[in-house]
Amino acid sequence: MLAPRSSLSPLLAAIVVAVAASACGASSTSQSAPTLVERSRVSMGSEVHFTAWTSDEAMATAAFDRAFDEFDRLDGLMSVWREGSDVLRLNAAAGMSAVSVSPEVREVLLEARQVSEWTVGKFDVTFGALSGIWKFDHDLDGQIPPRADIAARLPLIDYRALEIDERAGTAWLMRPGMKVHLGGIGKGYAVERSAAILREAGVDDFMIQSGGDLYLAGTRGARPWKVGIQDPRGPSDTIFAAIELTDAAFSTSGDYERFFMRDGHRYHHIMDPDTGEPARGARSVTVVTRSSTLADALSTGVFVLGAEAGISLIERLPDVEGVIVTADNQVLVSSGLKEGVALLRQPTDAP
Repeated sequence: MLAPRSSLSPLLAAIVVAVAASACGASSTSQSAPTLVERSRVSMGSEVHFTAWTSDEAMATAAFDRAFDEFDRLDGLMSVWREGSDVLRLNAAAGMSAVSVSPEVREVLLEARQVSEWTVGKFDVTFGALSGIWKFDHDLDGQIPPRADIAARLPLIDYRALEIDERAGTAWLMRPGMKVHLGGIGKGYAVERSAAILREAGVDDFMIQSGGDLYLAGTRGARPWKVGIQDPRGPSDTIFAAIELTDAAFSTSGDYERFFMRDGHRYHHIMDPDTGEPARGARSVTVVTRSSTLADALSTGVFVLGAEAGISLIERLPDVEGVIVTADNQVLVSSGLKEGVALLRQPTDAP
């Protein structure tokens, strides 16, 4: 059941307050002038980039190292590639028995279930049953699998057949052949945990980016952090919209990162669990909310739902806003962001 909707207008108001506070306090500090401190490392299959606005570089870099280690630790629990991960053990026991999994994995699975309910199953971490049929990672081969092969896996995709027992500390896939894949939520969770580490270390003004998932805290000097939304059909360095944010998560899912073209049609990695084929209802979905875990999962779920149903869901959810580029290249902006998003240009139109 959805809670009554509230917009992110308090968040946007906080931006104004943050800017004013930064401006007023700039002349009274006796510390050395703050500057940007940045570090990057690859984890969870993507470059993880930390940026802080700080006058204490040593403190920030030490905090970054702890946050990078947290990314790697969580990858060891959630990966479908790293031997011994909780997810691989869970998948190996599908249809046989419950498996003891870490509190972090249980937390992510419970968050995933909530988003599955909100999106009527369009977000479903058991889409891992399609692994090996469609190939969009290092094994990209540009092949469309036979429909019969896809249809045979569809009964194995059902988030309701994934049981999480918090008291016992276990998870259980009820049917043999089922597979969990946390690619649509795991990075968001890692970003959220990393943000907590940076705050605990005393880093107040920072940005975290891992693929399409970002978290922005505090300000960059006298201004909030400014982020852009990529043009789904333009060059990779082209944005069509920008927004200033503070203390907010920002996640974009799109059909332009991992894909191939065949006969003028785009085949990409975001699967519709009902059809077992790439979702067709949008070109990109950006979600802005307070939780990186939720933003990551919702951007994927809304993408699969499609533009009309997706923007309707965003409007119903409390403290969630979004920007959608539809399948026919229209731009939809949720009510709470209409004053906050700067539309710089119309997105490029192409297949």
